[in-house]
Amino acid sequence: MDGDKHDISERLIQHMTAASALRAREQDDEAWRHDRHALRAWQAGRLASTHADLLESERYRPAAEFFLNELYGPKNFAERDAALARVQPMLSRFLPRSALETICRAVELDALSETLDAAMVDALRAGAPGAAIEDETYAAAYRKVGRRAERDRQIALIRDVGEALDELTHHPMIRGMLRLMGGPARAVGLGALHTFLVRGFEAFAHMEGAAHFLDCIIEREQALSDQFFDGTVKRCR
Repeated sequence: MDGDKHDISERLIQHMTAASALRAREQDDEAWRHDRHALRAWQAGRLASTHADLLESERYRPAAEFFLNELYGPKNFAERDAALARVQPMLSRFLPRSALETICRAVELDALSETLDAAMVDALRAGAPGAAIEDETYAAAYRKVGRRAERDRQIALIRDVGEALDELTHHPMIRGMLRLMGGPARAVGLGALHTFLVRGFEAFAHMEGAAHFLDCIIEREQALSDQFFDGTVKRCR
């Protein structure tokens, strides 16, 4: 493995380890798990409201649903984590540098989202344990957590990963390869990871160009984040 790919592989392992450790906290604390799922469900609802026009668009709906359900939905990703951990050495050895970097950034986005969500859960629990999440309490917790540079990085990674997925859709051979991999992937316990990759590829391929979609997501999320930090947000959805 060349030096660049080795560095990417090391970062990939670090991000995978961080995300898995945060998700493991759910297994040890039932109350915290409940609150984390409540947060993710609330955020998914907020995103669905903010980006309702994309969800209602025939062109953008699949990508918007992938964005909400696979990246922000209140789901259990343990199977996908385990599958990725198993194939990481193979990915690092055989994938080209650009593809490995794309996977690394996707996992970084996942780990960063988990980190910020965990901080939000703790802030919400400190403010009003067990209370339903409202616009005001969410905004207050967002400011209390702070970490503005990490919030900006999270949004930038959404564009990076989206643009990389869009680029992959311009290579017809990849769709065929993904379809052929379905059976073997399920046979060795990689079905969840394969399904995730196929859904992302098909959703972005359906758009036939992701520039407008990504511009909408990034501009709206950045504007709302800035308003949270400035204390000027009126409604989250």
